[in-house]
Amino acid sequence: MTKKKPKSTGTIALNKKARHDFHINERFEAGLVLQGWEVKSLRAGKAQLTESYVLLKDGEAWLFGAHITPLATASTHVDADPTRSRKLLLHKKQIGKLFGATQQKGQTCVPLALYWKKNNVKCEIALVTGKKQHDKRATEKERDWNREKQRTLRHDVKH
Repeated sequence: MTKKKPKSTGTIALNKKARHDFHINERFEAGLVLQGWEVKSLRAGKAQLTESYVLLKDGEAWLFGAHITPLATASTHVDADPTRSRKLLLHKKQIGKLFGATQQKGQTCVPLALYWKKNNVKCEIALVTGKKQHDKRATEKERDWNREKQRTLRHDVKH
């Protein structure tokens, strides 16, 4: 009897800092060109997106600064570069839209998440605009208020 591998599903890495620092305008799903050792590391959940960004040049999209930690067992025969730039796979129309928005409208393109879709690694990228400091405070205040409201409602229901 052969054992089946546990199926990797769901989110690999989130960029929570992007959600805090930016207003998200439009989201895209992109494929990722990876090497074998990177896929094994992602299966083990060894990825970070915090300081990463998307660069658009020559009609292609590249993921810069994403850190995939090499596993000691998987990358013995290769020279593993954990922060190498990785190509994002998008349709020409999507790349055109991203390029236009970053050039004219002053928006930025950042990765939000890495996740599994069937057996493929996908990267959710978004067109974003920066939040001002007061916007961040307002978001925090609103989150705190909603939390307090939930507490009060729960407390009222118990009594």
